[in-house]
Amino acid sequence: MKTRQLGGLAVSEIGLGCMGMSEFYDPKSMNDAESIAVIHRSIDLGCTFLDTADMYGTGHNETLVGKAIKDRRDKVVLATKFGNVRGPKGEFLGVRGDAAYVKQCCDASLQRLGVSVIDLYFQHRVDPNVPIEETVGAMAELVKAGKVRYLGLSEAAAETIRRAAKVHPIAALQTEYSLWTRDPEEKILATVRELGIGFVAYSPLGRGFLSGQFKGPDDLAPDDARRLHPRFQGDNFAKNLARKVEEIAREKRCTPSQLAIAWLMAQGNDIVPIPGTKRAKYLDENLAAATVRLSADELRRIDAAFPMGTTAGQRYAERAMAAVNR
Repeated sequence: MKTRQLGGLAVSEIGLGCMGMSEFYDPKSMNDAESIAVIHRSIDLGCTFLDTADMYGTGHNETLVGKAIKDRRDKVVLATKFGNVRGPKGEFLGVRGDAAYVKQCCDASLQRLGVSVIDLYFQHRVDPNVPIEETVGAMAELVKAGKVRYLGLSEAAAETIRRAAKVHPIAALQTEYSLWTRDPEEKILATVRELGIGFVAYSPLGRGFLSGQFKGPDDLAPDDARRLHPRFQGDNFAKNLARKVEEIAREKRCTPSQLAIAWLMAQGNDIVPIPGTKRAKYLDENLAAATVRLSADELRRIDAAFPMGTTAGQRYAERAMAAVNR
């Protein structure tokens, strides 16, 4: 697998999102041993950019990833995040970006991961009550202390990114981007490119919707968190089904997932998608997207099928939407 640059950090051109191994998507199907096997296979196939966060499984995901990479730390680029605060029962308590919390979270993540340094450390969500200068200033101190190599932001607005970059170089912005979430094209992509910041695209398959595996809401497990997302509810689900990529994928002799990831990669060499999975067969399918080449005509057809703003429903419920792009 080839590499791409996130600021000055070289990573595999496709990464592995590890969130679903610990929480949110069909919880009853989670299996630590199987997830560790998927991470090992990912590394063996050259997909060495691993993404986790302290909130995933309330720390469980970092511990899981730490176990998986214990004997192969030098082979991976490890990214994790802080900022979303959760209580002992997993309840969401808000966002924090104050300096003391930044340092506290980093030390806790290092311990759970079992590593001495985090390659890429993201602020998961921007704290509206703390100046971004304070947050990034504290993150910069972690770099000086040797606990973190590169810094990143997630779901930050353009002006916030500019302010942050004046405090310390930002290597990457991680924000949702896919055929059904093209919001970054309005302003964010131009901003990060102007500043030399790479873009990590999470949910590149629209939380699995673009894979074509869901035909109706009942295809989701009863406790699957996607049932709470507006795009998976009521009439929105049916409306969004009409904009799948299956026809073009059949013509290309690839899967819808591969087409969606290939489209994203074709938007620029500074974009690194991080599809998540806890199954080896889907890992292999996703990574094979790196071999799919789309012509200018095919890209135009895909753009026409998924124009910006046509996906029905917000990407999160109201409370979560309030925490993005700020």
